Amino acid sequence: MKRIGYFQFKPVLGNPRENRKVIAEFLEGIDADLIVLPELAFTGYSMTDRNAVGMLAENPEDSLSVTMLTGLCAAGNFHVVAGFAEKAGDKLYNSAVLVGPDGMLAVYRKIHLFGFESELFDPGPDAPAVYDIGGLKVGMMVCFDWFFPETARLLALAGADVIAHPSNLVLDWCQKSMVTRCLENNLFAVTANRYGAETRNGKELTFTGGSQITAPRGVILSSAPVDGDDICIVEIDVEIARDKNITGVNHLLNDRRVELYGGLM
Repeated sequence: MKRIGYFQFKPVLGNPRENRKVIAEFLEGIDADLIVLPELAFTGYSMTDRNAVGMLAENPEDSLSVTMLTGLCAAGNFHVVAGFAEKAGDKLYNSAVLVGPDGMLAVYRKIHLFGFESELFDPGPDAPAVYDIGGLKVGMMVCFDWFFPETARLLALAGADVIAHPSNLVLDWCQKSMVTRCLENNLFAVTANRYGAETRNGKELTFTGGSQITAPRGVILSSAPVDGDDICIVEIDVEIARDKNITGVNHLLNDRRVELYGGLM
């Protein structure tokens, strides 16, 4: 059995120091194998332009935020997936970073940018991958990636037990859709959303909260309120995600007719 969960909070726009402080206070002493934080958890979301992103983005190989997460993970023997504004040379990515007791294990760069994000970030160049953290196989996607079923299917094909899904949702459709993603791929997912509002260039964005842990067969294991800090951890049996049999004669992945799917390109 493994323990997975989310921390829903309201990042302060443009204040990584304060956001690190809040994260550290809430995650200290937790009992979990994996905790997921929201998208852009250290910077906030509504940055005005690429210059603003560049001032706040970090190289994860030399990052105060990653160092802080590593210390928390080492003290509590857990792993964290956190949304992260990444600086990579002249590129800026809306990323998720996987951190454990020994430091950073992987970075995933969001491939489907939403709304004004294309003004701020470069789209990720690589398909999502799966990482084994002590017998729990974790894949990452970020926020709007949920809208494209191919993202979750790639992770299922790569053997993910759970999708870690940092988010800053402004639409209220995602939580419902993650039920379908977990049903059609028979895996677990942790959608860690934020709440509150931010203003960008005179326009207010309101985030929907409702962080959620979803299980195979589309079962909702936990759902946070639409407003307010919330931390929740649940126990899961990973073997349920690894059994892709739908019936005694039907298999979720083996029964696909991939020879007929060329029209999806």
